[in-house]
Amino acid sequence: MEFHGKPFIFVSIYLLSCIVCIMSECWKNAFNSSMSMGFLVEETAPIVWRGLMVMSAIEKLLRQVDWHQLDYLVIDMPPGTGDIQLSISQNIPVAGAVIVSTPQDIALLDAHKGAEMFRKVNVPVLGLIQNMSVFQCPKCKHETHIFGADGVKKLSKNIGIDVLGDIPLHVHIRETSDSGKPIVISQPQSNVAQAYLKIAAEIVKRLSLFPI
Repeated sequence: MEFHGKPFIFVSIYLLSCIVCIMSECWKNAFNSSMSMGFLVEETAPIVWRGLMVMSAIEKLLRQVDWHQLDYLVIDMPPGTGDIQLSISQNIPVAGAVIVSTPQDIALLDAHKGAEMFRKVNVPVLGLIQNMSVFQCPKCKHETHIFGADGVKKLSKNIGIDVLGDIPLHVHIRETSDSGKPIVISQPQSNVAQAYLKIAAEIVKRLSLFPI
């Protein structure tokens, strides 16, 4: 989805020190409130921080953002099993994790590590999602498994975690996201949108089994 603008920033009157609290303007793109450190710097500026600064930023994003009343808080984390994943799982009650991977071997290795990490910190792994599972030619409809076939399904059998669904490699996903109108909003009846909605419904169903 496309996001622009800056969040509101104010100085907390509840702390003696001059702590900057980050208030989300509540970007209501596709009915979601969103917050990111990327909103606080220039679009092309890199964020080069050491571990302690990263942990401090995560703490502010979680506890000093006006999230209002949420049904779900979705945290999009980078690949791997580093400080960010560990800090989040240890500092807030996490209802469940979803592992997203493309089907090629090198990505599946990271997915496997991620699933094992969440298991070790007692975070339920709700399931796996196979991203970029297949490309269908828009002209002849021939299907090509560019990144390999059924890699996530094979991983599922090896580690005993269900596959929630497949997301194809489709140009409309990129086009609608870049335009700020996700495919589930702009083309809700399309097969691609239905794949997303089916996965979302399954995640909600499984979350009910793991109350915080």
